[in-house]
Amino acid sequence: MKEYQENRFIISVKVGPKGQITIPVEARKMFNINTGDTLMVMGDIHRGIALVKDDEFYKLMGGFYGSDKNV
Repeated sequence: MKEYQENRFIISVKVGPKGQITIPVEARKMFNINTGDTLMVMGDIHRGIALVKDDEFYKLMGGFYGSDKNV
């Protein structure tokens, strides 16, 4: 399933036998995700799963974690 709007989209992906998914090119381009980038996987049993680039996560959580990623 593919559905596009200017700043959002919905695309289905399949989980492979190793539990892996491929991030669609539309998402990689929109969020500037490149080979070697680290993503945070966040989950909530009621809200689902989210992927966020680690640098964006640490910016958002800066007040909580400070500037040290290794905390």
